[in-house]
Amino acid sequence: MTTPSLQQIVEGALFAAGGPLTLEQLQTLFPEQERPERSDLLEVIAVLSADYTGRGIEIAQVAGGWRVQVRALVAPWVGRLWDEKPARYSRALLETLALIAYRQPITRGEIEEIRGVAVTTQIVKTLSEREWIRVVGHRDVPGRPALFATTRKFLDYFGLRSLNDLPTLAELRDPAFLGDDLDLAAPNLPGPGLEQPPNPLPGA
Repeated sequence: MTTPSLQQIVEGALFAAGGPLTLEQLQTLFPEQERPERSDLLEVIAVLSADYTGRGIEIAQVAGGWRVQVRALVAPWVGRLWDEKPARYSRALLETLALIAYRQPITRGEIEEIRGVAVTTQIVKTLSEREWIRVVGHRDVPGRPALFATTRKFLDYFGLRSLNDLPTLAELRDPAFLGDDLDLAAPNLPGPGLEQPPNPLPGA
């Protein structure tokens, strides 16, 4: 049997993974004595990215590593493969998520103080169920309220490598950026033949 090239192995792994893979995860696909160097993997990923230029899929780097994904340009058409409607989230939920992302770690009370309205339990539940936020500690004040921060899954979902890639606050203040009710279908659909986007969760 012909031995596949490093490029073929990496491409196959990224295609089949259903999520981002780190360089370390790619290295574990090989016996210890045959593991490629990180530089070799980065070179292969760069070659694959160039090969995908002009195609309907691309290799993107996010917080969790590298993944094969549908290009945003064709996502509206590809999204019709799934019958269920994409999740829709309220402005209140998105404002809460934005405050956690930009002010983390932050308590529920601090979010309510900034927004001037209560943060419903449903908002926290929805963000937690999507694994976009998590409790990272407790504020050392009476009641020891939970401190919330965003997760790697939050970064991966929105196609971000780090929090430094978040939109500027000026962009967030633009009324066109956060509408009254936004459609948040997965911006980067999984590769062909892989699992469909997450089931919609109730909005807040």
